Amino acid sequence: MARTSRRGPRKPASQQEISALASAPRLRMLRLTRYQALTNQELAQRLGLTPGATLYHIRRLVAAGLLEPQEPRTRATGGIEIPYRSYGRSWTLDIDESAKPTSAMLEAFIDEVREIGAGHLEHAIRLRAVLSRQRRRELIRRLYELFDEYADNPDPDGEPWSGFFALHPDPSVADRD
Repeated sequence: MARTSRRGPRKPASQQEISALASAPRLRMLRLTRYQALTNQELAQRLGLTPGATLYHIRRLVAAGLLEPQEPRTRATGGIEIPYRSYGRSWTLDIDESAKPTSAMLEAFIDEVREIGAGHLEHAIRLRAVLSRQRRRELIRRLYELFDEYADNPDPDGEPWSGFFALHPDPSVADRD
């Protein structure tokens, strides 16, 4: 299902972009660097990874064009470090549902909730509806449009908020195969 945003049609994701997004640490790096540039060391500390593992993930994101190196800066202890920044390009990609890195997305969401603590969730909703395939697609399209409306028009005095929505078959229904 091709999506559009206020910015226009979304670009079909390349295999390299899909592969880069198929990792919870890389998804978290993109989110952490969306509003501030962070260095390899800062990302490693924030994510609980080694600097070597973090650099591997950074290189994958940079190669896919999803993370950009910024101007090098001098560390307080001497030496040079490179901060990295995400500009939200992953949101402009159209990823076929069969290729979507869903497990990585769920893992990244759970890691973020663990980091902030479940007590800091602003709102949690569990919903159920009986939908045809066509109406499920319509619901998903409308959710993207609604989020785009807010994401494309940030409040000048606002603060970043994240959310996660997952649509899945209801497990209370007997055997689905």
